[in-house]
Amino acid sequence: MPEKSSYSPGEPTWCDLGTSDMDASIAFYAGLFGWTCERGGEELGGYSTFLKDGKRVGGVGPLMSPEQPVAWSAYVSTDDADKTTELVQSAGGTVIVAPMDVMDLGRMAVFLDSHGAAIGVWQPGTHTGAEAVGEEGFLSWIELASRDQDAAIPFYETVFGWTAHRNPGYTEFHLGEQSVAGCLDMPEMVPAQVPSYWMPYFQAEDPAARAQHAASLGGTVLVPFMEMANVAFSVVMDPQGATFGLLKVND
Repeated sequence: MPEKSSYSPGEPTWCDLGTSDMDASIAFYAGLFGWTCERGGEELGGYSTFLKDGKRVGGVGPLMSPEQPVAWSAYVSTDDADKTTELVQSAGGTVIVAPMDVMDLGRMAVFLDSHGAAIGVWQPGTHTGAEAVGEEGFLSWIELASRDQDAAIPFYETVFGWTAHRNPGYTEFHLGEQSVAGCLDMPEMVPAQVPSYWMPYFQAEDPAARAQHAASLGGTVLVPFMEMANVAFSVVMDPQGATFGLLKVND
């Protein structure tokens, strides 16, 4: 398995799920991906870690307020969460969670970009992020559904040092030569009141079969199997309402 022990600033490093039902969410993802869960104690507010084959995949925790939606969140690695916060503010973003230490694990912050999409940063301590890439059930991509790409793209170029490579209908963000994230116009099926949002994709050798498995576990298939260029994917909503993608990159 391609292990991952460090991330460069600007690389997506982690994702976590805020859920209205911890036990139900843990059971769903165990059934879908074979994840296990290492439960966190009171000192972490119940925040727990999903594992696959003993390696960290992502986090899961209870909702912190009635206003918090059930959703997956993405985090980008930084070597200075405080400096990134300054860049966010200068680029027109909003600080939702100010930089804070999480014991010796690392330092985090959460923002809204200039058009309302939430994204976090992680400054690693003893915890660097997901411990593998490119394998079934691990984070493989993050994608912004944007209501204004022209306005959103400069924000991320400023904050993370990404470079936007625009293609018809889709933008890829690059960190140097590495493609790290995507951006597309908000899908028409999304209700008008939903703001721009980031969504994670998890590696799936057979996205169609994995999506149908999700449906059999109580999830909902939002985007049936599709193939475009060198990728195949599906988009699913879990039983509590969190949306995520299933992705295969074809060689």
